[in-house]
Amino acid sequence: MTTSDTASTATTASGTLPLPAGSWEIDPFHSAVNFTIRHLGISKVRGRFSEVTAGLVVGESAETSSVTATIDLASIDTGNKDRDAHVRAPDLLDVERRPTMTFRSTRVIGKEEEWTLEGELTIGDVTKPITLAVEFGGLQAFPGSPRRHAGFEATGEISRKEYGLDFGAGLLGDVVKIQLDMQFLEPEAAPAEG
Repeated sequence: MTTSDTASTATTASGTLPLPAGSWEIDPFHSAVNFTIRHLGISKVRGRFSEVTAGLVVGESAETSSVTATIDLASIDTGNKDRDAHVRAPDLLDVERRPTMTFRSTRVIGKEEEWTLEGELTIGDVTKPITLAVEFGGLQAFPGSPRRHAGFEATGEISRKEYGLDFGAGLLGDVVKIQLDMQFLEPEAAPAEG
């Protein structure tokens, strides 16, 4: 990070946010929303949601920084088309009634590479608090692009029952573990004045 970059990063009492202030856009080609759930209590089923939009606003401090995300639940992919179609059905996930899952941060705390993101996760008409452990992977130039990429890995878990998604009891576990691999694009530089 150059001296000018350091001068423009947001600061907080517990450390320095390692990014220049501004609105960062998700890089959908290098981001993934993955999950794991127990099957029969003896193994894990893994899957992902392929359609996600997200934004990161880096403020002058951690307290004025925020993250939002919307995930298209119909984009579920567990590697089995028949199973995915069944999960989307009205008696299970019911994507007609619950088309999206949304996240809104309420607090950002941490320092250096280790951060905690507290927020609210909404599925259908149910909103519950969620805490994500976040690891900052770094800030790097991308060949051929004037905008640098910032990388993050976030992990957390939710209870299906709390969201009214307790179908498959006995077959599927209640806890869903979440792993997010996200890249965000640096805000575009303001045009130089004439």
